Amino acid sequence: MIRLFNVYYPTRSIVLLLCEALIVSGSFLLATLLVEGPDTYLVLNYEYGAVKILALTVLTLLCSYYFDLYEPQRISARWEIYFRLLLVLGFLSFLLSGIIYFYPAADIAHNVLLLGLIFLTVAMVGWRSAYGWIIGQKIFRERVYVLGNGERARTVVEILRSRNDAGMEVVDWDDSASEKADRRDAYATALASFQGPRPPVDRVIVALEDRRGELPVRELLKCRFNGIVIEEAGPLLERLTGKLHLDSLRPSSFIYSEGFRVKPSQQIARRLVSTLTAAFGLLLFLPFFPFVVLLVRLSSSGPIFFRQTRVGLAGENFTVFKFRTMRTDAEAAGAKWATKNDPRVTRVGMFMRKTRLDEVPQLWNVLRGDMGFVGPRPERPEFVPMLVEKIPYFELRHMIRPGLTGWAQVRFGYGATMAEAREKLEFDLYYIKHMSLGLDLLIMFETVKTILRRQGAQ
Repeated sequence: MIRLFNVYYPTRSIVLLLCEALIVSGSFLLATLLVEGPDTYLVLNYEYGAVKILALTVLTLLCSYYFDLYEPQRISARWEIYFRLLLVLGFLSFLLSGIIYFYPAADIAHNVLLLGLIFLTVAMVGWRSAYGWIIGQKIFRERVYVLGNGERARTVVEILRSRNDAGMEVVDWDDSASEKADRRDAYATALASFQGPRPPVDRVIVALEDRRGELPVRELLKCRFNGIVIEEAGPLLERLTGKLHLDSLRPSSFIYSEGFRVKPSQQIARRLVSTLTAAFGLLLFLPFFPFVVLLVRLSSSGPIFFRQTRVGLAGENFTVFKFRTMRTDAEAAGAKWATKNDPRVTRVGMFMRKTRLDEVPQLWNVLRGDMGFVGPRPERPEFVPMLVEKIPYFELRHMIRPGLTGWAQVRFGYGATMAEAREKLEFDLYYIKHMSLGLDLLIMFETVKTILRRQGAQ
């Protein structure tokens, strides 16, 4: 896997994106050659044709990204890939038509865009078919043996079998419920069968619940010296899922980890970016402010803004500001999490939650320093003691400023149950471990996608 902005991406997804960049640019370049002939050099160099093709390539890749064409774990059926691909090409056609209508100078040359889109449609459908066939071949898949038989091993097997983009094929694992001594002998026998000049596996993933008395150290060493990669399940799951699984975390995971370092220089840079982004966001929203105020006022009686106490940096409480989206008596019976299709939410409030308009006043919290633009979402003090008691390491969320958006928001969504709060924490811990300015910028970029897709809100 390839690491970019402290996030791991499957090598296949990166190759897919680069190949499609070449296909897009090549389709429009071929169309320019066929239409312009000898004048192609002039069009590309003196009429900014090369720059326009580059812009078309970036625009097409962005559209594909927003339609999840580079996240195969979210698309299960091949027909859906082709359907989304045609949606991207259709959307691109309408978008280019509108751009050329209002800005004719953006056209490369007469009929070039039309011909290029035809070439692009044929090439992309053919390429996706070829790509699906290529990654399905065993020669391009790494053979994996999962050492373990508990819940952690089962999780590894299920994820690898559902993630074709990981490029790994589980050839075997022991799912029998035998005694500890018998399990160790079974593991040792399995590992011993991998010896030889051409071992039947390329990688062994150690996913034992309890290593004491079960880990076949001698056999693992022989496999390691025979060229087989030995890897723990925790780092693999972290790379594939983008979260730290609480079941596999121990104090040593934090003590000896390369991450979880809150550097002063890094915090100053993040604070500067958060302040500038929040100020720009408030200025951008200013013309729409009267309309939102009017909508909130007409939706139901009550104040425009909603104030609520949240837990911030170092466990200190602060007041968060939002546009009111619920009835004024929403918590007459006490504090509780919002749920899907919550009856307490007004009709206008539901729209504002889906589009995140209700969160805009929190930009003021960012300017004040209560929050950062990116970080774990601040929790209510009514829930924190319960969450700290029932979820291990929950208090680690308070070692940095909470955020307007975060890794858990773009990768998971809203949590309204204890199990969902636990999974959200796993994403938050990943962010805290790998926190960097590059990761913050990536989260901001993905937040736009989340808002446009209207995902993750209750």
